[in-house]
Amino acid sequence: MGAGHAHRLYLHGHSPVHGLPPHTKLAAVLAFVVVVVSTPREAMWAFGLYALLLGFVARRARVPAGLLLKRLLIEAPFVAFALLMPFVAEGARVDVLGLPLSVDGLWGAWNVLAKGTLGVAASVLLASTTELRELLLGLQRLRLPPLLVQIASFMIRYGDVITDEMRRMRIARESRGFEARGVRHWGVLAKSAGALFIRSYERGERVHLAMISRGYAGSMPVIDEVTASRAQWSYALTLPFTALVVCVLGWAL
Repeated sequence: MGAGHAHRLYLHGHSPVHGLPPHTKLAAVLAFVVVVVSTPREAMWAFGLYALLLGFVARRARVPAGLLLKRLLIEAPFVAFALLMPFVAEGARVDVLGLPLSVDGLWGAWNVLAKGTLGVAASVLLASTTELRELLLGLQRLRLPPLLVQIASFMIRYGDVITDEMRRMRIARESRGFEARGVRHWGVLAKSAGALFIRSYERGERVHLAMISRGYAGSMPVIDEVTASRAQWSYALTLPFTALVVCVLGWAL
């Protein structure tokens, strides 16, 4: 896999969490999310402990709380959906501040908010402490199908290229006096989207031919092999293992 590709989500640092091999962090986050989803929604105290665990990881990773909360705003649409559930769900009703709300809807909203927020927070911490290139190496190390890893790699590498192409096309339209003010301008925007698709497709063909001419045979070369020691695996899996203990207690109580 080629040179690195820094992303704005990545927070440069030298914390113990930053130093863990990427595949150990991927496995830890996946296991943590599975445990959180498996926790009964009635065990509210368990979700509080999960939040404390993530707070401890954020502190060890030196990720500012303000930055973490800001990036959690990405789940705003899901929060809006969850807040509507008590009003539209059927079943028994209960008065809350004078409003008749569905009991099942309230539990469903809590379930979505608690588990969704914890899952997003874990993903944000992963993205903040792991470069995109390292994530791809981690996925490859975890034996994800090579074709999927390559697709993700090209998507990351050429996403900025396509975005810059869109910016140049927008500037070209505006320099000629175009402004999208209504439905009658949608045709121009549709033609621009079609032109962007054709340019992207032709670029993909040129890149593919260039790769073949350089010996590409269906798989990308791995420049540096990522390995993890037993101690690193133990350190990374502390989070999901602790969460699993909490989950078991949640079911038992």
